[in-house]
Amino acid sequence: MIGLARRPHRQLKVAGWVTLDIASAHQPEKWLAHLDGVDAVVNCAGVLQDSARENTAGVHAAGVGALFAACEQTGVRRIIHLSAIGVDRAQPSRFSATKYAGDQLFLMARDLEWVILRPSVVLGRPAFGASALIRALASLPVVPFMAGTQALQVVQLDDVLATVSFFLKPDAPSRLALELAGPDRLQMGEIIAQYRSWYGWRPARSFTLPRPLSRFLYWVGDLAGALGWRPPVRTNAAREIARGAVGDPERWTSISGIRARSLADALAAELATIQDKWFARLYLIKPILFAILPAFWIGTGVISVWLEYDSGVDLMRSTGAGVLSGPAVVAGALGDIAVGICIVWRPLTRYGLYGALALSLFYVVAGTMLRPDLWIDPLGPLLKIVPIFVLHLVALAILDER
Repeated sequence: MIGLARRPHRQLKVAGWVTLDIASAHQPEKWLAHLDGVDAVVNCAGVLQDSARENTAGVHAAGVGALFAACEQTGVRRIIHLSAIGVDRAQPSRFSATKYAGDQLFLMARDLEWVILRPSVVLGRPAFGASALIRALASLPVVPFMAGTQALQVVQLDDVLATVSFFLKPDAPSRLALELAGPDRLQMGEIIAQYRSWYGWRPARSFTLPRPLSRFLYWVGDLAGALGWRPPVRTNAAREIARGAVGDPERWTSISGIRARSLADALAAELATIQDKWFARLYLIKPILFAILPAFWIGTGVISVWLEYDSGVDLMRSTGAGVLSGPAVVAGALGDIAVGICIVWRPLTRYGLYGALALSLFYVVAGTMLRPDLWIDPLGPLLKIVPIFVLHLVALAILDER
């Protein structure tokens, strides 16, 4: 088995990895060399919304369209394509519109043995996106629900994987599209309640956010997406969830013999671990942490060169910096601002956190050498660096998304 990704997942054991950005691979020629010796292709690439790191049309349509054309040219006949439930019924966002275009225009028109699987919200032990958000909401004693949320027929990851394995068999049927939906139509509150029971926690109270507040939170998610982050709460999610994620699993079962497990049965099969509980509680803290840290560094830098510039210069002069006092204050402020910008811009976040750790150590060492009395200052300017340093270590520990 060969895996393909922009950034290979080294923990997934496969025969080899191909590094390729699907969104930019618009020509079949970019795929041909990677199909040597390949018997079948499973495409599960997908992105929620256009952003600095995501291109819905490129990933869902143009890129995979070139892949399907290359498969046709090289004789790779069997294609298992993961789409999304409901995209054939309505396309309220570019997510579903491009998914449907990839299904209909770029795959179904090809002379290939294609199978299109359209799962509902997929839940399993790994958690990312909507599944991670559901677990996190279940950790709250009072759960806020977005206005406009509709019913879901969540499907288990193991059932999806079993279906992919079934259709990879050479004699499996092809040229069909199936909805992969769980047996139960659940409201979000019912899903949250089942997860809280799984965690061993008492039932939570809940309320629905006013629509203006819901729209504001989706806008905040869009802003985070523009900065390269991948929050599940974004405008496309609002549009898609308003349609609901429900379907009829009977055709899936009749063809594959796989009967979808209910969420209750899936949760009952495995006990929740302390790691599951940690993840749920930390998930909602993470966006707060990555909003506060850049605000802290950028705000510190701006204050240093604007409101408190004279105080900063006086402090540097007290260390004997002399004529270098002003430039030192400016340099420190620019360093702080640069660190904050790197932390908030997702492609550079890790470097920003390392930069923050380095600056913090520098400030502690320099302060200790030049003004050791600051350790016992009532305001604790040096002492406060210690919890700040630890907070950045926490941010590094929870940075990875999947």
